[in-house]
Amino acid sequence: MKEKNQYLLGAHVSITGGFFKAIEEGTQIGCTAIQIFTKSNRQWHARSITDNEAQEFITAQKNSDIKIVAAHASYLINLGSATPDVQKKSFTALVNEIKRCQKLQIPFLVLHPGTAEQKNRELTIQETGKLINQALQATSDCTTTVLVETMAGQGKSIGSSFEELAMILDQVSDKKRIGICFDTCHAFAAGYDFRTQETYDETFTKFDDMIGLQYLKIFHLNDSKKEIASHVDRHEDIGKGAINLQAFAMIINDPRFVNIPKILETPVAGIAIDDYKKNIETLIGLIK
Repeated sequence: MKEKNQYLLGAHVSITGGFFKAIEEGTQIGCTAIQIFTKSNRQWHARSITDNEAQEFITAQKNSDIKIVAAHASYLINLGSATPDVQKKSFTALVNEIKRCQKLQIPFLVLHPGTAEQKNRELTIQETGKLINQALQATSDCTTTVLVETMAGQGKSIGSSFEELAMILDQVSDKKRIGICFDTCHAFAAGYDFRTQETYDETFTKFDDMIGLQYLKIFHLNDSKKEIASHVDRHEDIGKGAINLQAFAMIINDPRFVNIPKILETPVAGIAIDDYKKNIETLIGLIK
């Protein structure tokens, strides 16, 4: 068995005050992996990252116990938008976010796949995959991998089924730079049950059959305030929601997933270090 500090557990932390502050906050919480936004997640505009800022961040990480950093792309990005201006802005934003990750030496960029709006759902999914492919081609000098996140299926959002995620990945030619972020709350809300050994095995066998486990690069470990198949995205502290602790224990102890970063995104309103610490302690307590 690996030592507990070798497990890649962490949280989404803030860059307020400088990118290096995320490393400091992650260290305070006891993270060995963190996730950040490299810019405001609610604005298109992004101030350029200076060489000094990048080096400060890279050095801070190297001198810490944080082994992996992931970034989350802006929530505004909707590559399959029915509005041409939004689609164009989304593509430009994705390219820029990949470049920002590259400058900060961040290997993974998590992306919400977007919504179908008024357009045909299947066409939206294909367009989304094609534009991800084009963004990767436009950043061929970069190594950052784009991870499409599993979604809860609220409204007209795409990517709530393994089939839809597979359709997106099928459009991407560079398979080394594309993958999946498996959000436990989202997948549960979408209808995937992994609370017993039997349903856990069924879920990940289906994932492997439809997409391939080799594409699962990050977990977002979030409990769910709502019941299974609610299609409502509401995160809850680990062990306090509708997903039982056994589900998280199976993920944490699955030998296939030991080296995959597992990131908490709860609490979501105002990052509370003590709350994150409690959630990480809960997860560490599940390690066998």
